[in-house]
Amino acid sequence: MESYLSQNFEVKPKGTSEEVLEKWRNLCGVVKNPKRRFRFTANLSKRYEAAAMRRTNQEKLRIAVLVSKAAFQFIQGVTPSDYVVPEEVKAAGYGICADELSTLVEGHDLKKVKAHGGVTGIAEKLCTSTENGLKTEPTALARRQDMFGINKFAETQLRSFWVFVWEALQDMTLMILGVCAFVSLIVGVATEGWPDGAHDGFGIAASILLVVFVTATSDYRQSLQFRDLDKEKKKISIQVTRNGYRQKLSIYDLLPGDIVNLSIGDQVPADGLFVSGFSVLIDESSLTGESEPVMVSDDNPFLLSGTKVQDGSCKMIVTTVGMRTQWGKLMATLSEGGDDETPLQVKLNGVATIIGKIGLFFAVVTFAVLVNSLIARKWREGTYWRWAGDEAVELLEYFAIAVTIVVVAVPEGLPLAVTLSLAFAMKKMMNDKALVRHLAACETMGSATTICSDKTGTLTTNHMTVVKSCLGLNVKEINKETSLCSELPASTLKLLLQSIFNNTGGEVVVNKQGKHEILGTPTETALLEFALSHGGDFHVERQASKLIKVEPFNSTKKRMGVVLELPEGRGQRAHTKGASEIVLAACDKVINSNGEVVPLDAGILDHLKSTIDQFANESLRTLCLGYMDLDNGFNPNDPMPSDGYTCIGIVGIKDPVRPGVKESVAMCRSAGITVRMVTGDNINTAKAIARECGILTDDGIAIEGPVFREKTLEELEKIIPKIQVMARSSPLDKHTLVKHLRTTFNEVVAVTGDGTNDAPALHEADIGLAMGIAGTEVAKESADVIILDDNFSTIVTVAKWGRSVYVNIQKFVQFQLTVNVVALLVNFFSACWTGSAPLTAVQLLWVNMIMDTLGALALATEPPNDELMKRMPVGRHGNFISNVMWRNILGQSLYQFMVIWFLQANGKALFGLHGPEGELSLNTLIFNTFVFCQIFNEISSRDMEEIDVFKGILDNYVFVSVISITLFFQIIIVEYLGTFASTTPLSFMQWFLSVFIGFLGMPVAVGLKKIPV
Repeated sequence: MESYLSQNFEVKPKGTSEEVLEKWRNLCGVVKNPKRRFRFTANLSKRYEAAAMRRTNQEKLRIAVLVSKAAFQFIQGVTPSDYVVPEEVKAAGYGICADELSTLVEGHDLKKVKAHGGVTGIAEKLCTSTENGLKTEPTALARRQDMFGINKFAETQLRSFWVFVWEALQDMTLMILGVCAFVSLIVGVATEGWPDGAHDGFGIAASILLVVFVTATSDYRQSLQFRDLDKEKKKISIQVTRNGYRQKLSIYDLLPGDIVNLSIGDQVPADGLFVSGFSVLIDESSLTGESEPVMVSDDNPFLLSGTKVQDGSCKMIVTTVGMRTQWGKLMATLSEGGDDETPLQVKLNGVATIIGKIGLFFAVVTFAVLVNSLIARKWREGTYWRWAGDEAVELLEYFAIAVTIVVVAVPEGLPLAVTLSLAFAMKKMMNDKALVRHLAACETMGSATTICSDKTGTLTTNHMTVVKSCLGLNVKEINKETSLCSELPASTLKLLLQSIFNNTGGEVVVNKQGKHEILGTPTETALLEFALSHGGDFHVERQASKLIKVEPFNSTKKRMGVVLELPEGRGQRAHTKGASEIVLAACDKVINSNGEVVPLDAGILDHLKSTIDQFANESLRTLCLGYMDLDNGFNPNDPMPSDGYTCIGIVGIKDPVRPGVKESVAMCRSAGITVRMVTGDNINTAKAIARECGILTDDGIAIEGPVFREKTLEELEKIIPKIQVMARSSPLDKHTLVKHLRTTFNEVVAVTGDGTNDAPALHEADIGLAMGIAGTEVAKESADVIILDDNFSTIVTVAKWGRSVYVNIQKFVQFQLTVNVVALLVNFFSACWTGSAPLTAVQLLWVNMIMDTLGALALATEPPNDELMKRMPVGRHGNFISNVMWRNILGQSLYQFMVIWFLQANGKALFGLHGPEGELSLNTLIFNTFVFCQIFNEISSRDMEEIDVFKGILDNYVFVSVISITLFFQIIIVEYLGTFASTTPLSFMQWFLSVFIGFLGMPVAVGLKKIPV
């Protein structure tokens, strides 16, 4: 079975081609209810539609850019536009309408922009300020919203409960049974009169309705859970200036006229125009499929919603929002395309197809045997040509039994149990601070064998403070009492503050309470706090010089820089900051304790290098700051100088290890998961933190990215299994490591990332984990799971939930296949042996509900326990239906079949049952015993290998509720619904025997678990 499933029902956890998705759908046979079965699979036709849309966008933008370039040479002589402002827009106080703004940006119409007075003119027409943003009077915002729309995309309406009821009714076998119930009702009433003749028909109809409503309720609850998770996925915040203050705002609250601050890794939240900024590269591939990034500047100011900032930072003015943007239209189509189906969903569709075909065969043979016995009886009686109403009802009942065997035999609930389990796990993981973006990640995380984790913010707290410095070649500890103002020469302090305040990706703003607030990464925040505590004034320093060029930090160069135009014509100066050894290598001079610039000789260099090592060995993050006076001037289009700098000093930043990380790493090790640290930091800092966390062991290797890069393929194959720490790594190093682990060593790899450059590694990994706090939008979009609190312990929780999902579905499959096998064999052999089936259509529908919807609820929603993290991971090629499962399924099926067959053969003699009443009592006893066998087997299935299956049972209220409901309704069906369910009340002894035989299945399960496989 596994080889058949691998060939035909195997999909990747992510990035599966449309051809493969199409293939398994075509191979699915014996589908009772396509609407329900394929509800949580991708809508491929919508996918094709979205791809066509992207191609159209690409062509439209290409033409727009060409037209814009062709028109550019004529722009100098632009005459005022012939655009007429609509009256309602004019009445609202605006000078431009939504449609005009939309064509402006979407058409890349630079001529029109100039005609409207450029970006400043458009800002005036939108009644906004490029400096202070919108004013937030509620009435003004409401008026703006009415005029220009909201920044939300059209979403599919939440379907009502009755839609799910209707879809549950689309089940082909239930429809056939409905017809049988109707015919049975007509024939029954015609032959036996009302109401006696209506019992069978009403019994089947009531059972169908019960199945439909239970199924619909379960499906509706799932849809609500997915809806909630979808809302969480779409929560994106952006930095916006309103009323002169920078603040975080949801992208859905943006309005035309808003001033948005964008930086590397941000998603452009709406269509807009560039106001100011540096080195802005935009990746438009998500909108157009075009991989080449686009440079945005005053000459090409157009920013399109849904595109990503690949480099640089800028301010933009929002012009068009929501469904007026191309991104809005594309998103509406993409959301209908749905998520890819998960590997387990596809595999269990394959299992359902195989068993469904077997079930169909048995159903046809059972029907043929039952009809043959009826005809043989009539032949013996000589009534071959005379058919009474009772015999017609009997024939109809045989057909209903055959159809119901198909209902029970086709495990339609298997793929849906995966969805149920995943929906439950995703909801619970949200509470544990993990947002699952792709369903498959839940499953795959359970098989993870390696976690490649970042250091900063994941293993550490990301609360950074400068605790040591080496300025003027003197090493000092920094605390609240320490001030360097008196110890440093004024010129050195001035240069230090100029470097920190200008060469930064952060910003000091005044919040609504009138207090200073620092915006930026934790590293930038630590440096800005350090500068402010030494008497610096951010705004005075920024206004004193003019920024000519900004090179933002990226993880390849490991440094950032700016070029300043100094005041009073004192020339230009470059500042650089970054990884200590990299910036220090670019320096040839240094400032000494007297504030003098002296050559960086070997002695001073050794002193600085040993200082860096000393800081790093104390687990400090080190940064070096340098500057250079550009006496020959500087062209902003040229790259910044790569060497010739003067070292200002080195700072050591403390970032403590998160509480609980050491325990989480130890838990991973016991679970067979290797944790590797991949960081851009200094190797000594990385090793110190890795030892503190328990990642670096005596036999492990710590390596630097540049050394790793130089290794040959043979050398990599030898060292990769031992690598525990990779320091000074570039995004490409991370990608290479992940690729080798996955392909060469067949590991299932989870990777954490927060930066834009981490996107390739996140995409390459089996499970990409993005940081919710420090992560950029680009990283989050490439990830499968977002760790909302950036905590390594949460990653371990995700692994635990992943294993729980995998094991829960295995438990449910084991339980359901056992019921399938026994129900098939009992009815088939009984039909062949006695010419009648002991389990009627109504009884089989009840059994189907126990094993399908209720069984899935009970077993597929079991919460995880710590025992799961003491097992080895399944890995990439583990069999889903394992030998342990086959042992339990076959052993339990054999026991149940034997006891039911024993009752079938000897039940009458055992209990002294005679006549038609005796036959009914025996069949009721068999039905009752069969159900109790399933109830106790459900309890045994809570753990496939452990003997103590009662451990923690009361903590799972869903399981206890399902077992209680099953027991309650079983008593009602047997004792009070005899006329509808073809049962009769049982004696105390018969009840005891039913329960006892069912209970005996538990010792049998214990015995089976002791058999090694």
